[in-house]
Amino acid sequence: MCRSIKVLRRPGQQPTSQELHDAALQFVRKISGYRSPSAANTAVFERAVEDVALASERLLASLKLSASASK
Repeated sequence: MCRSIKVLRRPGQQPTSQELHDAALQFVRKISGYRSPSAANTAVFERAVEDVALASERLLASLKLSASASK
């Protein structure tokens, strides 16, 4: 659970849905303290992963890259 979350911002290349999901899952695991939630918390855990993945996708799609960053 101590691994670094992979950087998904790459000039000219959008992250895949799987990459977004994996990063979101790792983030939710880290902040919740659960590697896998109990049955009672599974739905909210999975919803949090979906929400973080969607927010990450919106963020990456909205970022403006400088000319030097795109080379």
